Amino acid sequence: MRASFLIICLCLLTCVLQSATPLITKPDDLRGSRFLTFNTVIRVNQIEVARDKNVGEDERALHTPEKVQKFRTAIEKGFPGARITWAFSWLALHDKSQEYTKIREIVVGYHYKFGDEITFIPGAYFANAYNSTEQVNKDLHEGLAKVTEITGNGYRPKSVVAGFLSAPNLEYLAKHEDVHVCQGNIWSQYAIDNQDGDGSVCYPYYPSKEHFCKPAQDDSDLIDCVNLDGWTMDFLAARRAGGAGGFNSRMGVGPIETLHKYGQEIGVKEMLHSTSIHFDSGYKLNGFAWVTNCWEISLPIDVSGLTKWLSEIKKRWPDTKFITQGEFGLLWRDGHKSNDFNYRFEEAGSGIGGSDAGMVIKWFMNKTFRLALLSPEKNSQDELVIDFTRYDLKAVEPVSASTRNWSLMGEINQKQTRPQDKPVPFRTLPKESKSIIGKIYPDLLNFNN
Repeated sequence: MRASFLIICLCLLTCVLQSATPLITKPDDLRGSRFLTFNTVIRVNQIEVARDKNVGEDERALHTPEKVQKFRTAIEKGFPGARITWAFSWLALHDKSQEYTKIREIVVGYHYKFGDEITFIPGAYFANAYNSTEQVNKDLHEGLAKVTEITGNGYRPKSVVAGFLSAPNLEYLAKHEDVHVCQGNIWSQYAIDNQDGDGSVCYPYYPSKEHFCKPAQDDSDLIDCVNLDGWTMDFLAARRAGGAGGFNSRMGVGPIETLHKYGQEIGVKEMLHSTSIHFDSGYKLNGFAWVTNCWEISLPIDVSGLTKWLSEIKKRWPDTKFITQGEFGLLWRDGHKSNDFNYRFEEAGSGIGGSDAGMVIKWFMNKTFRLALLSPEKNSQDELVIDFTRYDLKAVEPVSASTRNWSLMGEINQKQTRPQDKPVPFRTLPKESKSIIGKIYPDLLNFNN
């Protein structure tokens, strides 16, 4: 009789534990850690530019409960214990069909089982290219409320997925929604998809009230919403505009430009190369490392490649902390009360696609400027400046929602879309530019003069 009673108690306890949000242990301090974040998007139409307007294909047939389950299983198989971020579009949150109702139930179950984050994506990446600031704020407010409703227990997302999000909307998130993390920029995106947004920093930063791509210069200018990149890119490939030269500028860890383009063997190789830029040399240069990825549920790509990439990360960098983007952003926020960062990256090309073999690119990013140097691998003294974007100058976002160009172009921009963007030797930079650079990196002046 006692044994039966104990069995019943254990069963009840198991049910309670499975229905409660799992205890999420806060990771170690940011310093000395490698972080991996991963988000996925569930939508109804390819680009839901407004609640009642769509651009692109209807994707209902590409979103099924079975596909969602297969995707999440692939992640857990590759990296047991991972916590990811699920972003629902407006229509995906409200669609009453049996398929989407079941998908929402499944994802809510993953929140309680794995600790996954559930959130909202306004406008399917390009909200500000089609909507007013006020409409985007309204969508954010009601979309986040709907996420709370479907998840239950007073759940509130720690972050928002947005692709791009303007400074006024980021400020709204922080002040009125108490959301302090947003995937609000796609680093280096230009001449591809439906919105441009080159000019930002690729690691976390507090955006300026002037422009979402610009790091805040002081407390009066600071928006308390950590701005995160959408997915980690190969720096050499990313210096191109769109598909210039026949190469995809967004190649990195994303599946479209790797697995879909080159197949699993070469695709995973490039994904790991892009990962190692951060987890190897970047880790040494910055004292911590972060890689992020986005894989839309609708993609017709074999998820076994995803499992392979994740399992290789687990094998090569076993200390990697795979957490939600909200957790990562808040961890950065805990360690940074201002834009006191100084990020540095260095990459030698993989030889795949636009990742030129025999070339080296170096990036320097701080709140005052970003600087990129390109050189042949065997002769670093021939360094050319391919990007110098000052953040200490006035910046202005577009005043109209009918434009795709939201980039912050500096003195020289890596995309080389303007005559002034032609790469130049470091030593030929104007005296003022060299003075600004030398205040933070005096060694660069000594090396290049």
